[in-house]
Amino acid sequence: MKLKLPESTKNWTSLIGATIAIVTLLMIIFLLTISLLFNQGGSYIGLIIYIILPAFLIAGLILIPIGMLRKRKKLKLQGERSLLEKPLPFIDLNDPKHRNAFLIFVAGTVVFLFLSAIGSYEVFHYTESVSFCGETCHNIMIPEFTAYQNSPHARVKCVECHVGEGVDWYVRSKLSGLRQVYKTIIGDVPKPILTPIHNLRPARETCERCHWPQKFYSRSIRMERHYLRDEANSEWDINLIMKTGAKFDALGLEEGIHWHINPNIKVEYVATDYRRQEIPWVKLTDTNTGEITIFENAEEPLNVKAFDTLEVRKMDCIDCHNRPSHNYRPPEIFINSAITAGKISSELPEIKALATSVCSQEYLTTDSAMIEIRKAIEDFYTENYPEVIEEKNDLLQQAIVSVQSQFSKNIFPEMKVRWDQYPLNIGHIKSPGCFRCHDDKHVSASGKVISKDCNLCHLINSQGKPGELQKGTLSESLIFLHPGEDIEEEDWKESLCSECHEGDGP
Repeated sequence: MKLKLPESTKNWTSLIGATIAIVTLLMIIFLLTISLLFNQGGSYIGLIIYIILPAFLIAGLILIPIGMLRKRKKLKLQGERSLLEKPLPFIDLNDPKHRNAFLIFVAGTVVFLFLSAIGSYEVFHYTESVSFCGETCHNIMIPEFTAYQNSPHARVKCVECHVGEGVDWYVRSKLSGLRQVYKTIIGDVPKPILTPIHNLRPARETCERCHWPQKFYSRSIRMERHYLRDEANSEWDINLIMKTGAKFDALGLEEGIHWHINPNIKVEYVATDYRRQEIPWVKLTDTNTGEITIFENAEEPLNVKAFDTLEVRKMDCIDCHNRPSHNYRPPEIFINSAITAGKISSELPEIKALATSVCSQEYLTTDSAMIEIRKAIEDFYTENYPEVIEEKNDLLQQAIVSVQSQFSKNIFPEMKVRWDQYPLNIGHIKSPGCFRCHDDKHVSASGKVISKDCNLCHLINSQGKPGELQKGTLSESLIFLHPGEDIEEEDWKESLCSECHEGDGP
């Protein structure tokens, strides 16, 4: 039985549109079946099922009425009397052609709306997924995705920090995403990618959903093991009590590092650079008494005219925790960790200095870095310690693989991503961090100083080589003992740690 349809449907445009829509729908059903039943396709199958193919489906459906309108216009020009007498819209259910077209339209509309509802739901969840954020733009997002997978927030979805709740921020993030997709397509992606410091949602709307201020009150013990850059890779340990909160729980946020987010005080500051590393002006407001204290860098005071052009920012979590999920560790740190974990043997002479040095070099690609790291380490021991090649080659090969592995998790030559491109504001070793404000240079009109006294944040319980540890008490701190034998007694006290330790520093 031949299906009767209106004359206006008999055109190539509508036929092509219907063909595209039907084929696309079948492809969506097929790929969806493969994805659900066999769990195949990875992150890209979602992009195809929920975004690319639906676009073709809609385009095909749009072609159908366009073709019908064009055919109707053509028939009218040819003098088709029935069209001249009956303007649109006209439906005669007694006419089999109209009835068939109407039933097809109604059934198609119901199916399309049903699939659209499911598709919209799936599109929302897909674009909110970790795989979409981290793997769709694969080459560009490798550094961020890799660091994220090795971070404390590896089980927290990207959108929970980068977007948060609410329609307004969801729409804003997707509009920003369109701009990023466009830049990716035209190849206009900066290397390295700048951290969107000035476009992030306030921490109180994201971070504080899990880490609410009242939760920060206890102190913690931090135990660190370092290895010196000498032939024996000498171990140097330091144990600290971190003053995360007050000495007693009852005091809450009245003392300690997290005093900065005490609801009874407000800390504001002005930064003169994009990355907020240069802070010449700080304002402290006691919200209980209304007392205001302004601290300015006495050595580099902020120009009054410049002040009017800069943002006065209220301090929150990300001013210190600025790399919570995308922290690229420096070689000094990740080599220490690998030796501590036994992945690199400290029996290999000078391995700490050598591994740190080769990882600090700049390479064009990750593949060339892997080759050069292996060659540099093997050549070094062949030339300086041939007995290692003969007697401890298994330890050497294990060390090389570990160095390569640690490098690939923290340094990404293709995107020019290194630790020195993304300053870490927690601590003060490889970047200024705390010392952006706590440098003894920020002074108020009344003479108050933002101190850089180490004991404000931590107490040193013990330090030194194993078996020769200096030990203190829980409530009193030892005076920091610098492990370097070639360090002048007073030199390091007069400068910031990062001035020597940044880059490939000791």
